[in-house]
Amino acid sequence: MNPVYIAQRINQLENESAFEVLSKAKALEAQGHSVVRLEIGQPDFKTPENIINAAYNAMKGGFTGYTPTVGLPETRKAIAQYVTKYKNVPAEAENVIVVPGGKPIMFFAMLALINPGDEVIYPDPGFPIYRSCIKFAGGVPVPMPILEENDFRADVEGLKALVTDKTKMIIINNPANPTGGIFTKEDIKNIAEFLKDKDIFVLSDEVYDRIVFDDEIISIASIPYMKDKTILLDSFSKTYAMPGWRIGYGVANKDIINQIELLMVNSNSCAAAFSQIAAIEALTGPQDKVTEMAAAFKQRALYMAEALNGVKGISARKPRGAFYVFANIKETGLTSKEYAERLLYEGHVAALAGTSFGGYGEGYIRFSCANSLDKIKEAVKRIEKFNEKILKEAHA
Repeated sequence: MNPVYIAQRINQLENESAFEVLSKAKALEAQGHSVVRLEIGQPDFKTPENIINAAYNAMKGGFTGYTPTVGLPETRKAIAQYVTKYKNVPAEAENVIVVPGGKPIMFFAMLALINPGDEVIYPDPGFPIYRSCIKFAGGVPVPMPILEENDFRADVEGLKALVTDKTKMIIINNPANPTGGIFTKEDIKNIAEFLKDKDIFVLSDEVYDRIVFDDEIISIASIPYMKDKTILLDSFSKTYAMPGWRIGYGVANKDIINQIELLMVNSNSCAAAFSQIAAIEALTGPQDKVTEMAAAFKQRALYMAEALNGVKGISARKPRGAFYVFANIKETGLTSKEYAERLLYEGHVAALAGTSFGGYGEGYIRFSCANSLDKIKEAVKRIEKFNEKILKEAHA
């Protein structure tokens, strides 16, 4: 189509590299190649059986039609109770809106609160959709460097220096994609204290908060004076291995929920009814599978970080949550994009360039450990062989 027909606002949207690399990896597999898939943040575990049965029974029982735009009353109530229990954020059903996945809350929070010219501080490297949503809403993206030398923690004093009279929102992702880093309890308290008397909102992305290794983290919304200024975002994709169910939620003050409801009714109408019933079972049913999956992710991620530190040309910090390893490949002399592309086509390991997550990701590669330990071990062998080849080329 002639570009002249395309609305200019579309140019503000960016792609998500994970799905691009996913397509390339699948094409290689279709050609008969064995590819170790560490590119996409999709748990390799099956959705727990009790959740599947709840959805099946719901469909058989007639939960196949529209629901209220904000979600079924019983789903909103279950989410509010879960948030109160697990996140220490007192919530009522009226504070909850159910949406198809986590991304809608990112989009809707921006569209509801950001005016053209408003500044939004976001983590870099960070989930690429943050920047995309900010730009689409007409906001000004302001990167908050998340650096290896700070153990991929936010530099709170550096964050404070980024705030201006145009700052409207700060995005926190804890634990973080792609780095596996965290905002400590002290970090969150310091940020909250700084924002206490400022008219700045926080979008708190907490989709990995049940996958924390050895630290204690808190939601910034659990601090009473921050509750009304925080939009809490969570989904079922990671914690409950439900990425294809497209079910997530936002928790905020009632006024913001009302605005997001308008955006929902004009876009998605509602989340799938049977997915909402399954979500209730996920939240209120046995949590042993959540614990098992989190333990497996920890074992895999820590193994991979340690194993990569034994490979020439690459190093990795020990992640502290989520299921990613953000590895430093600067010694290879390749850019992140060159390394990821060649690793896929020559080493047959699918991973993502650090620059997929922002400019501060240059020199890094993200490996998703949402695959079996055996596959990860095979990936490390292939990476070692690939690096030997790259380093020989560099010294030829």
